[in-house]
Amino acid sequence: MSIGNSPEDDRPSVEDDRPSIGHALQQARIDAGLTVDEVSASTRVRVPIVHGIEEDDFTRCGGDVYARGHIRTLARAVGLDPDPLVSQYDAEHGGRPSPTPAAPLFEAERIRAEPRRPNWTAAMVAAIVAVVGFAGFTLFNGGGDSGQDTQVAEGSAPEKTSPPKAPPSKPADPKPDPSDSAIAAVPSDKVTVKLSAVNDKSWISARSHNGKLLFDGTLAKGESKTFQDDERVDLILGNAGAIELYVNGKKVEAEFEMGGVERLSYTKGDPEVG
Repeated sequence: MSIGNSPEDDRPSVEDDRPSIGHALQQARIDAGLTVDEVSASTRVRVPIVHGIEEDDFTRCGGDVYARGHIRTLARAVGLDPDPLVSQYDAEHGGRPSPTPAAPLFEAERIRAEPRRPNWTAAMVAAIVAVVGFAGFTLFNGGGDSGQDTQVAEGSAPEKTSPPKAPPSKPADPKPDPSDSAIAAVPSDKVTVKLSAVNDKSWISARSHNGKLLFDGTLAKGESKTFQDDERVDLILGNAGAIELYVNGKKVEAEFEMGGVERLSYTKGDPEVG
């Protein structure tokens, strides 16, 4: 009998040719034209954690649950599908902990109530009360003039009166026809921007003139977002070719590329001056 390696040890190892999670996130961020500071500001993930994840160092995340959450947030910010990256993380870090099966429930046998026995005492009391009441009623009626028959006056039955009819209700005023385009009534003293994802999903970021973040996230196909500001709206569009853009009620006829990144700013006078 020879002593050596088992057949499992002789099998060739299969190497995963996928890029690492950090490299994939970093490359997608660079392709989207975003800096680490911009990604950190839009996702609220601290800059050191973003750097650590892009270097495949997840020790600063605070655990697997937080690491998965950061991976999902960063992937959406740079326009990636987060599910494959989270699955790759689970495969490389031991997978998700399997849920502890709940202990089998023990259902106690219900105790059937015994059939209630008839309460003869209550029945007898009720019968006595009925007899006494009938006797009293008979004596009371017999105290009058027994020789005279009570006659019921015959007459026509009272006519049934129908309830008064309610006055006819006033017809409601016809509703005004809606305008051809609701966005055509945008206020002239503000800048109004409407984004619609018509061809595919798109990652967008919108800020007001003072840098306040109005929206940051993914706009799914078929969804729309509208932003307003007193002076200016600044936009960053990822996968800009999927976006249909309206500024101050007018469609912007711009040929954006699918997968491209566009940085745009619009004011109250646009799109003529934009």
